[in-house]
Amino acid sequence: MKSKLILILFFIPALLFASEAKESANTASSAHRIDQLIENSIQKGLISGGVVLIGSSQKTLFEKGYGKVSPVPDARQMTVDTIFDLASLTKVLATTPSIMKLAEERKLSLVDPVKKWFPEFEGKGKEELLVMHLLTHTSALDDFSLASEKPLQSAIEGAAAQSLKGEIGSRFHYADINFILLGEVVRRASGEALNEYASKNLYKPLGMNDTGYLLSTDKRSRAAVTVGDGIQQIIGDPQDYLARQLGGVAGHAGVFSTASDLAVFCRMILCGGGIAGKKVMEERTVLQMTAPYFSRGGKVVRGLGWDISSPFSSPRGGFFSRWSFGHTGYSGTSIWIDPEADLFVILLTTRLEYRNKSAFSHVRSELSTIAVESFGKPVSLKELEDDQ
Repeated sequence: MKSKLILILFFIPALLFASEAKESANTASSAHRIDQLIENSIQKGLISGGVVLIGSSQKTLFEKGYGKVSPVPDARQMTVDTIFDLASLTKVLATTPSIMKLAEERKLSLVDPVKKWFPEFEGKGKEELLVMHLLTHTSALDDFSLASEKPLQSAIEGAAAQSLKGEIGSRFHYADINFILLGEVVRRASGEALNEYASKNLYKPLGMNDTGYLLSTDKRSRAAVTVGDGIQQIIGDPQDYLARQLGGVAGHAGVFSTASDLAVFCRMILCGGGIAGKKVMEERTVLQMTAPYFSRGGKVVRGLGWDISSPFSSPRGGFFSRWSFGHTGYSGTSIWIDPEADLFVILLTTRLEYRNKSAFSHVRSELSTIAVESFGKPVSLKELEDDQ
């Protein structure tokens, strides 16, 4: 009996060592694959650099900066604390959670008619248009140019006067105007501008100190470049022209952040509305926000603000579960979150190539595929087949 006990005590450390060695080898292999993916993207001219962060509800599993903050030869090296223009990630980092928080506080309802918040819509044949249709891009509204003077008012009046392009609730068409309107709903329902409301109710309680609109001078020095029309380079202001027209604070674009701050936000979502004792929304609100809503006869699946399965879902990759969710940003940003795998993937880049959309989509997709293979729980082939 004593000899058996000695053998057991001898083998336990050996097994633990072997397990740790295997885990270390897998991590090294994953890091190499991610390095190759991002470095190849730099060499091909898709990006000048970026930051990748992969994490779970409890910890960061991978974090690294690559390349430079701009394409100019003497640009500084990318670091993990570089601040990025999130572009359309604003929709799910600021506007959607603000709307959901206000609904939780009973200051608005997702089934409020849009005309309740915008009297300009009264008598314009849009009586069935609800706040939730704006959140799911099923409003049947299209984007249009804004007036140089009073751009917000021109957005409201233009949307009110616009002829609907299809049936409300069934036609999915991704349009910034939906979230421009929602940003103003936040102001009218809360009495505070969107940037103030999001900062006070989301970012500050969570300790997301590098996240928000209207970058301060000191934070601009840490910002990555975005490329505007032609070779124009923008540092510290939104790349999105409409967001700049609207003064830098808009429901569809304008928020800046870092990978580590976004990781805090993703963990808040995975943990049901709060982390480290800081609760910013109820778990039921998170579940409602990320529950599936179907359009185009079930071919498109969106959450409230969030993407689930649509033409914009490249960051879902090959193995995230069918109800994982996320969003992309035109500037070269994306996040994808999977509660089933307890995993999220953040990609922030200085995007240079906008014409070759498929190549950039491949980078987003491949990164998520590597992340789930390396750190998560891939879904079964049957689940993938059932999802087709």
